[in-house]
Amino acid sequence: MTAVVTVDGVSKRYGDVVALEDVSFSLRENAIHGLLGRNGAGKTTLMQILTGQTLASAGRVDLFGGSPYENEAALSHVSFIKESQAYPNAFRVGHVLRTAADLFPHWDGDYARRLLGDLSVPTNRYVRKLSRGMKSALGVTIGLASRAPLTIFDEPYLGLDAVARQIFYDRLLADYAAHPRTVILSMHLIDEVGDLIERVLLLDGGHLVLDEDADVLRGQVVAATGPEKAVDAFAAGRTELHRERLGDLVRATIRGSFGGRERSLAEALGVAVDPLSLQQFMVSMTGRVSQ
Repeated sequence: MTAVVTVDGVSKRYGDVVALEDVSFSLRENAIHGLLGRNGAGKTTLMQILTGQTLASAGRVDLFGGSPYENEAALSHVSFIKESQAYPNAFRVGHVLRTAADLFPHWDGDYARRLLGDLSVPTNRYVRKLSRGMKSALGVTIGLASRAPLTIFDEPYLGLDAVARQIFYDRLLADYAAHPRTVILSMHLIDEVGDLIERVLLLDGGHLVLDEDADVLRGQVVAATGPEKAVDAFAAGRTELHRERLGDLVRATIRGSFGGRERSLAEALGVAVDPLSLQQFMVSMTGRVSQ
């Protein structure tokens, strides 16, 4: 595995506030990573550190072989698209495209214009006159057309309607297949992108609580529902992540191996076993409802 980013023991403090605490992971080349977590979990701070916009209080970040801070060579390989992206007041959409062509070595202008057309964004309009949805569409277009070796999308869907979001997901998957790169998706609409994500990074309270392949999670995490004693018997020897009471029943989120033998045991105990989506899994891990 080739890592394009390595994070080793990174912490970030703002006075008495701890935004990140001893976070370590690697991002492998040519994979789509889901950076998940509640608001305030530390996702934005982490992305700012990865892109050299702020310094870590402790720890080390290696981005394409060097520190990201004030490293033009490393940052030229990065496209960071965030929902609150600001543009000069005098810029029209066409100005943004021309600037992107100067910034990104792998820029595909024809692709960008086709995608803007599909998303109904006029190229001659002032950016400040665009609706929120159009600004979001412009952002995801820049991210995809940049073809940057590391492309980061921070809540890119805000303002996009369901049709535009689906266009974005479809184009992301198709362009990623044609032009592989490392992608980070930081989103709350996890179920919409669950099938795209290959590796999950889950932050909670500034701590990295999960770093795992998505396919592994899909096969190893279930919800077991039934009488408490029956669920206790089924969960014995496995890792229980969360439990809640539903009237006379309990529902436990369990991680482990679930083959035919385990299914037969559940049936014998009268326990219903259902797979969890990534969204449901995140809720179970953090113990709170995602918004």
